[in-house]
Amino acid sequence: MSTPATPPATRRARGATWFVVLVLAGLALAAAVFAWQRLEASRAAQAQAAAADRQRIDALEGRVAALRRDQRAQTARLQQAEATNRLLREELIGLGQRAALVEQSVQRLSDPERDAARALRLDEVELLLAQGQQRLLLAGDADGARRAYALAAQVLDGISDPAWLDLRQALAQERAALDALGPDPRVVAAARIEAFAASLAALPAASGPGPVAAPWWERALAALVRVRPSAEAGAVAPDARAAGLAALQLELSLARAAVERRDAAGCRAALARAEAWLPRLWPDSPARARQLQALQALRTLPLDVDLSVLGSTLAQLRRQRGAG
Repeated sequence: MSTPATPPATRRARGATWFVVLVLAGLALAAAVFAWQRLEASRAAQAQAAAADRQRIDALEGRVAALRRDQRAQTARLQQAEATNRLLREELIGLGQRAALVEQSVQRLSDPERDAARALRLDEVELLLAQGQQRLLLAGDADGARRAYALAAQVLDGISDPAWLDLRQALAQERAALDALGPDPRVVAAARIEAFAASLAALPAASGPGPVAAPWWERALAALVRVRPSAEAGAVAPDARAAGLAALQLELSLARAAVERRDAAGCRAALARAEAWLPRLWPDSPARARQLQALQALRTLPLDVDLSVLGSTLAQLRRQRGAG
């Protein structure tokens, strides 16, 4: 049995199909080759860009390192310049001090008698101020302290150097404070205690109505029994009265000693003990009541004085002379 022959149209259709397939395969191959070339070109461009970026980064790092080196060099130069300026400033200050010392030496050499006289006057002022301060602190002599300060002011007025103007003002302020101080409370308290001790001799040793004014039964029993208050029965016998007077004088002496020490608490305690002796040594009377009031007033007297300003002129003089 024989195969029938293929028609020419069928053969042409098959040929066209294979031609189209071959053309499409060629186009696909060309597209693949073109895509591969583009990919390689892109990779090459990226590699070139990365290399260029690395070059730029390296260049920037080099510039930054150079700038840092320059900054360190500038900092070192600034530190060196600052040290040089400090050294020059210290040398300039030293030159100024040496010039001042040379000028002072020249002034002293030009007029040595005047400088010696001023030193003697300042020594005299210092001595007078110290004497005034000690007279007030130790002896309570405010008048003597005022006289010493007045003499110091006269001596200081004889120095015409304007450098001592502040010292004159300080001395004037201290003299004004000393004048406003008034009498020393310690001296006032001691004088009032002395006056009180001297006034005790004027107190009556006995009091009360006489035998005429007493009732008949009291006059009848007066030779046998005498009634006294218990507060006044402590020192009736002569020996006991003498001992009580000695104890009272001792308490007053302790009060005087406390006044000299400016011990207000000790003075009040001694006066309180002295006040307890008065009812035992003297009977009740208006004079004794006045003495008790005087003792109570003595217990309230102040003994301290405000000496905050005292000594400021002397301290300023010594400080100013020490500064040269």
